[in-house]
Amino acid sequence: MHLFILIPLILIAAILLLFGTIVFLGRFKNGKYLRPIVNLMAKVPWLRKQLLKMNQAVIERQNPELASAMRKIQRVGPTADPKKLQQAYHSLSPEERRAYQEVVDQQGGAPEPANRQMRRAQQRMAQTNRGSSRSSGGNSKNTGSSSKRGKKR
Repeated sequence: MHLFILIPLILIAAILLLFGTIVFLGRFKNGKYLRPIVNLMAKVPWLRKQLLKMNQAVIERQNPELASAMRKIQRVGPTADPKKLQQAYHSLSPEERRAYQEVVDQQGGAPEPANRQMRRAQQRMAQTNRGSSRSSGGNSKNTGSSSKRGKKR
């Protein structure tokens, strides 16, 4: 008879231990040891969908401009051609571009452009994003670099 009382207590204790371990792993070393577990869980389609929903909700709360930019970029699809991706990027508002560019820069930058024209377009976009975020009009990094370019060794 006492066994029926212990079963719910053991189940509750096991669930609390599981959640406690997840919380601990999430806070220890910025979730370094939780990431492989989440990647393993993401292989299950239902869990992947729930994790993506949860991630989107967190992004919408923390940075609504980034969430809007991500929705617009995701409409193009994962294997979009560069022209469609560029059109989607140009459809973003300046705040959305700034938020999206910050995340892209934090994650290691955008993929390398395929040709010279795309590289130049990417450089122009990066310059306009940097220029709009600064309060002063001058660019202190480029003041001394022009004299170095003229000299040949």
